[in-house]
Amino acid sequence: MSTTPLARSVPSAAALRTAVGRFLPVVLTAVVILGSWQLVVTIFDVPSFIVPAPVEISAAFRSEFGTIMSASVVTVRAVLLGLFLGAVAGVTVALALSRFPGVSGPVLTAAVIINCAPIVALAPIFNNWFGVTNPMSKAGVAAVMVFFPVLVNTTRGLLQVSPLHLEIMQSLAAQPRQVALMLRLPNALPYLFNALKLGSTLAVIGVIVTEYFGGPSNALGVYIAYQAALPRFEFAWAGIAVASALGLLLFGATSLLERLLMPWHESLHDSDS
Repeated sequence: MSTTPLARSVPSAAALRTAVGRFLPVVLTAVVILGSWQLVVTIFDVPSFIVPAPVEISAAFRSEFGTIMSASVVTVRAVLLGLFLGAVAGVTVALALSRFPGVSGPVLTAAVIINCAPIVALAPIFNNWFGVTNPMSKAGVAAVMVFFPVLVNTTRGLLQVSPLHLEIMQSLAAQPRQVALMLRLPNALPYLFNALKLGSTLAVIGVIVTEYFGGPSNALGVYIAYQAALPRFEFAWAGIAVASALGLLLFGATSLLERLLMPWHESLHDSDS
């Protein structure tokens, strides 16, 4: 049976309304915050060393667009490397712990306790180990910050499988590797992506803060610290805004990857409804 053009346009119109309803509050909130910020700075004549006006930050960003974008590329490379290393290490250790459930409890408790420590304080140590200008000194801190959330969440996802499903796999004489690939890993994907969404923002923070302690002259964190020391605070805030945008972009990219890899998961359908 063929469908009329009007019938085909109904889902697209509904999808458009859903998208507008989802993003319109975000846009309005951003406009209100920026407008209030500009108004307060203008009315009370707030000095730029306290907080510059959004208009001044925008002008600074436009005037040094090339420099800031070039610095962002250097920082993004370290962020992606740290995110990759931390995620791979976390998943690997989680898979090992899932083979020994009795050991996972104490290990996860220790991981949570260690994660409470200020990991960014490792920045000077990593700079000494790898060198100030070596990307690994920045990616290493980011990897440590990503490792613990991935380890804890993925281990929980690997272990919290349905006993009924596990019994079915055992009744079919499935090997431990088959149980891990066909049952435990699919069950752990939502936990893993929750950790990656958190880790993507932590990786940006880790790299930027590590760059404050020294790094390549064209890195974003070094640019922010240098502009704040001059002082040219509107340029420093422009760099901070770009760093924040990087975190949001990585979070969005991780969410998109989650939708592509596990469209069957109920949490994604709940968010669409």
